Amino acid sequence: MIRLVCVLGHGHELLRHFINHYYDVVDEINFVVYESEASPRILNRSKTIIQEYKKCKIIKIVRDRLFDWEKVTILYNMIKNKHKNDWWVVADIDEFQVYPNNDIRSLIKTCEENKWNLVRGGFIDRIGEDGVFSELTEDKPIFEQYPMAGFFRYSMSGACPNKVSLMKGSVEITSGQHYAKINGHTTWRWQGWNHPNIAPYNDYSIQVHHFKWDSTSIERIKKVADINQDYAYSKEYFEMYDSLRRNNFRVDISNEEYSFQRADKPDFNLYTNWGTLINEIVSI
Repeated sequence: MIRLVCVLGHGHELLRHFINHYYDVVDEINFVVYESEASPRILNRSKTIIQEYKKCKIIKIVRDRLFDWEKVTILYNMIKNKHKNDWWVVADIDEFQVYPNNDIRSLIKTCEENKWNLVRGGFIDRIGEDGVFSELTEDKPIFEQYPMAGFFRYSMSGACPNKVSLMKGSVEITSGQHYAKINGHTTWRWQGWNHPNIAPYNDYSIQVHHFKWDSTSIERIKKVADINQDYAYSKEYFEMYDSLRRNNFRVDISNEEYSFQRADKPDFNLYTNWGTLINEIVSI
């Protein structure tokens, strides 16, 4: 069985787009609703939508301090560990994964044949036309609303672009879902990403299209920065906010460093810079 788990702590506006993106990809979609001071009504806002979809369910409700990304990772590991031998997609509400050949099942079949337990991925940042943080609507496909695909967050803030995207439930992931632990060793410190249980990234990597950058994100970035806590990665968010502020809260899509291309559909082959980008991500 292919299961998905998402800790939903903000971004209820993305929820219907998120479900529609994954609905035919996985067998079930599990939500942990994470209420905090930043999103005190997230359960009420999301429950009605989730109940519309047969494959979707809320499996846990948590109330805790806001923007605690370490707690989020603990929740992901706890949920996955209940079905250790199943395959899991781990995705935050703003992360839309796209798979090689646009086919997750053939990817998993290849993993099973080669005894790989993990497929890594990396961020592709999405932004609106002309680098604008545009308002999200429900009546238009999200890839069309944010058609520009690039790689700007790392340059602006140093935020880690690695993502552990698809894995067996027994695989433990680290804070932020950026890396994994295998036999007690973190992947970037022990045999790197060349571990025999990890699918070779040069042939099998997952694009994680990051739809974080809508019209509500500027305020949210500032709130995380203002917490000024390590567990919230506040320093990264401050650097991101400061960089955007200096450019009048737009992203310069003409900046070659950001590797922008138009990719207005969830098609792995549309973003032709991916081969170069995943090599850069691996080196970080």
